[in-house]
Amino acid sequence: MTSQTQTKSANNKVSNYLMLIVLIVMALAVVALFLAFETFLFGDQENQLAALILAGIGIIALAISVFLLYQSRRQTAEMKIEIPKVMTTIECQNKECKNKIIREFQRGDYVFKYSDTTCPKCGGKQMITAVYKEIKEKEKTYAV
Repeated sequence: MTSQTQTKSANNKVSNYLMLIVLIVMALAVVALFLAFETFLFGDQENQLAALILAGIGIIALAISVFLLYQSRRQTAEMKIEIPKVMTTIECQNKECKNKIIREFQRGDYVFKYSDTTCPKCGGKQMITAVYKEIKEKEKTYAV
Protein backbone atom coordinates (compact mmCIF):
# COMPACT_ATOMS: atom_id res chain seq x y z
CA MET A 1 0.00 0.00 0.00
CA THR A 2 1.47 3.35 -1.00
CA SER A 3 1.69 6.31 1.34
CA GLN A 4 -0.84 8.23 -0.77
CA THR A 5 -3.44 5.45 -0.36
CA GLN A 6 -2.73 5.28 3.37
CA THR A 7 -3.23 9.04 3.67
CA LYS A 8 -6.52 8.90 1.74
CA SER A 9 -7.82 6.01 3.86
CA ALA A 10 -6.82 7.83 7.07
CA ASN A 11 -8.69 10.93 5.87
CA ASN A 12 -11.74 8.79 5.09
CA LYS A 13 -11.64 7.23 8.57
CA VAL A 14 -11.50 10.62 10.25
CA SER A 15 -14.30 11.83 8.02
CA ASN A 16 -16.43 8.77 8.84
CA TYR A 17 -15.85 9.19 12.58
CA LEU A 18 -16.71 12.88 12.36
CA MET A 19 -19.81 12.01 10.35
CA LEU A 20 -20.93 9.51 12.98
CA ILE A 21 -20.47 12.01 15.81
CA VAL A 22 -22.29 14.75 13.87
CA LEU A 23 -25.22 12.44 13.11
CA ILE A 24 -25.48 11.40 16.78
CA VAL A 25 -25.47 15.04 17.89
CA MET A 26 -28.06 15.84 15.23
CA ALA A 27 -30.30 13.01 16.44
CA LEU A 28 -29.97 14.15 20.06
CA ALA A 29 -30.81 17.72 19.00
CA VAL A 30 -33.98 16.53 17.26
CA VAL A 31 -34.95 14.54 20.36
CA ALA A 32 -34.33 17.62 22.55
CA LEU A 33 -36.51 19.73 20.25
CA PHE A 34 -39.28 17.13 20.33
CA LEU A 35 -39.16 16.91 24.13
CA ALA A 36 -39.16 20.70 24.42
CA PHE A 37 -42.17 20.97 22.11
CA GLU A 38 -44.04 18.24 23.99
CA THR A 39 -43.21 19.78 27.38
CA PHE A 40 -44.23 23.24 26.19
CA LEU A 41 -47.60 22.03 24.90
CA PHE A 42 -48.58 19.49 27.55
CA GLY A 43 -46.56 20.57 30.58
CA ASP A 44 -47.58 22.91 33.38
CA GLN A 45 -46.40 26.50 33.84
CA GLU A 46 -43.34 25.50 35.90
CA ASN A 47 -41.89 23.38 33.10
CA GLN A 48 -42.29 25.95 30.32
CA LEU A 49 -38.99 27.66 31.17
CA ALA A 50 -37.24 24.28 31.08
CA ALA A 51 -38.91 23.62 27.72
CA LEU A 52 -37.57 26.90 26.31
CA ILE A 53 -34.06 26.14 27.57
CA LEU A 54 -34.25 22.64 26.09
CA ALA A 55 -35.48 24.09 22.78
CA GLY A 56 -32.57 26.54 22.75
CA ILE A 57 -30.07 23.76 23.39
CA GLY A 58 -31.68 21.67 20.64
CA ILE A 59 -31.58 24.50 18.11
CA ILE A 60 -27.95 25.35 18.89
CA ALA A 61 -26.89 21.68 18.71
CA LEU A 62 -28.76 21.22 15.42
CA ALA A 63 -27.18 24.36 13.94
CA ILE A 64 -23.67 23.30 14.99
CA SER A 65 -24.10 19.77 13.62
CA VAL A 66 -25.42 21.05 10.27
CA PHE A 67 -22.51 23.51 10.08
CA LEU A 68 -19.94 20.76 10.84
CA LEU A 69 -21.56 18.46 8.30
CA TYR A 70 -21.39 21.18 5.65
CA GLN A 71 -17.79 22.14 6.48
CA SER A 72 -16.50 18.55 6.53
CA ARG A 73 -18.03 17.83 3.13
CA ARG A 74 -16.65 21.04 1.65
CA GLN A 75 -13.14 20.45 3.00
CA THR A 76 -12.93 16.86 1.75
CA ALA A 77 -14.00 18.04 -1.69
CA GLU A 78 -11.27 20.72 -1.69
CA MET A 79 -8.57 18.54 -0.12
CA LYS A 80 -6.06 17.29 -2.65
CA ILE A 81 -2.98 15.55 -1.30
CA GLU A 82 -0.01 15.82 -3.59
CA ILE A 83 3.20 13.98 -2.80
CA PRO A 84 6.19 16.22 -3.58
CA LYS A 85 8.69 15.03 -6.14
CA VAL A 86 12.11 14.49 -4.51
CA MET A 87 15.16 14.70 -6.75
CA THR A 88 18.76 13.52 -6.34
CA THR A 89 21.79 15.24 -7.88
CA ILE A 90 24.79 13.03 -8.67
CA GLU A 91 28.12 14.63 -9.66
CA CYS A 92 31.30 13.12 -11.03
CA GLN A 93 34.25 13.47 -8.64
CA ASN A 94 36.80 13.88 -11.44
CA LYS A 95 37.96 17.55 -11.37
CA GLU A 96 38.14 17.81 -15.18
CA CYS A 97 34.75 16.17 -15.85
CA LYS A 98 32.25 17.47 -13.21
CA ASN A 99 29.36 15.74 -15.03
CA LYS A 100 26.04 16.30 -13.25
CA ILE A 101 23.06 13.92 -13.37
CA ILE A 102 19.66 14.70 -11.85
CA ARG A 103 17.26 11.82 -11.24
CA GLU A 104 14.33 10.95 -9.02
CA PHE A 105 15.08 10.05 -5.40
CA GLN A 106 15.54 6.34 -4.70
CA ARG A 107 15.36 4.69 -1.29
CA GLY A 108 18.80 4.74 0.30
CA ASP A 109 19.98 7.99 -1.31
CA TYR A 110 21.79 10.40 0.98
CA VAL A 111 24.26 13.25 0.51
CA PHE A 112 27.97 12.26 0.21
CA LYS A 113 27.08 8.67 -0.74
CA TYR A 114 29.17 7.25 -3.56
CA SER A 115 26.99 6.01 -6.41
CA ASP A 116 27.21 2.42 -7.62
CA THR A 117 27.44 3.59 -11.23
CA THR A 118 30.44 5.24 -12.87
CA CYS A 119 30.43 8.49 -14.83
CA PRO A 120 29.18 7.96 -18.40
CA LYS A 121 31.67 10.57 -19.75
CA CYS A 122 34.96 9.76 -18.01
CA GLY A 123 34.27 6.55 -16.03
CA GLY A 124 35.12 8.21 -12.69
CA LYS A 125 33.42 7.83 -9.33
CA GLN A 126 30.13 9.61 -8.77
CA MET A 127 28.80 11.05 -5.50
CA ILE A 128 25.33 12.20 -4.45
CA THR A 129 25.71 15.92 -3.74
CA ALA A 130 22.10 17.00 -3.19
CA VAL A 131 18.67 15.62 -2.29
CA TYR A 132 15.85 18.14 -2.59
CA LYS A 133 12.14 18.63 -3.21
CA GLU A 134 11.27 19.87 -6.67
CA ILE A 135 9.51 23.23 -6.38
CA LYS A 136 6.77 24.07 -8.87
CA GLU A 137 6.36 27.59 -10.21
CA LYS A 138 3.10 28.23 -8.32
CA GLU A 139 4.79 27.39 -4.98
CA LYS A 140 7.59 29.95 -5.37
CA THR A 141 7.18 33.10 -3.33
CA TYR A 142 9.22 36.23 -3.77
CA ALA A 143 9.89 38.76 -1.02
CA VAL A 144 9.32 42.39 -1.99
